[in-house]
Amino acid sequence: MNRLFVAYKPSGIGSNLFLSQLKRKYKTKKAGFSGTLDPFAKGVLLIGMGSHTKLFRFLNKTPKTYRATLWLGACSDSLDTEMIEKVHILQGFSEQRVLEVLHSLEGELEYEPPIFSAKRINGQRAYDLARAGKEFTLNTIHSSVYDIKLLSYCHPFITFEVTVSEGTYIRSLGYMLAQRLGVECGSLSALERLSEGQFRYNNEEALDIKSSLNIPQNFYTGDRDNLKYGRVLAIEDLKEKNDGYYWLDNGDNISIINIQNQTVTYELGRIYTC
Repeated sequence: MNRLFVAYKPSGIGSNLFLSQLKRKYKTKKAGFSGTLDPFAKGVLLIGMGSHTKLFRFLNKTPKTYRATLWLGACSDSLDTEMIEKVHILQGFSEQRVLEVLHSLEGELEYEPPIFSAKRINGQRAYDLARAGKEFTLNTIHSSVYDIKLLSYCHPFITFEVTVSEGTYIRSLGYMLAQRLGVECGSLSALERLSEGQFRYNNEEALDIKSSLNIPQNFYTGDRDNLKYGRVLAIEDLKEKNDGYYWLDNGDNISIINIQNQTVTYELGRIYTC
């Protein structure tokens, strides 16, 4: 089965276990996902099956949009409700103050990611290492916050929606929001990914591959048998000759090629679109 679609992962289950459930549902052995969600988070997960697992790096998966609820005063090493140790009772803030601090997060940010994250450390997820009590170091993260808006403030809970660059840790944004409000602790009580780039949940309907690619289409004017049998393509037979990745429409399948220094190579051979 060749299929690319958006699934919705519930909270309380890891992305790998969720993928296993989808494999059984669609009766396939070869499948993968892009953009790991850890067990606490729910929401959009881009799934590829069959040869479509090779397409992830050519898809427009950024920016990403999340909805989150921050619990002011809740202290947790995981920056969510999984490991709350204590809760401080706080005086409320004006909604205007919350809005000001929220918008102060827009732009470029540099920060340390949470230790309970899906980031890989020597092949292992950081949250698995943290739960096992193992020590490790995470590199500083640079993120872009393109837009952030307040959805509701019902003290001590702030619900907001944020659009960010790939690799942004929303738990860290929540913690920074609490810190900038002058609060010692703040943890997320809910986290949902609404979109990855152009991709949103739509009842697991198959995506149109050609319109999902974030690389331009090229056009081959030579012998079509060269595409059919994966033969070397001459630069003279391509409409676009500049360096870069392109996709070619072969009818019921596509090929992805790479042009470098006037030399054409196949990045991916025949990827069937159905």
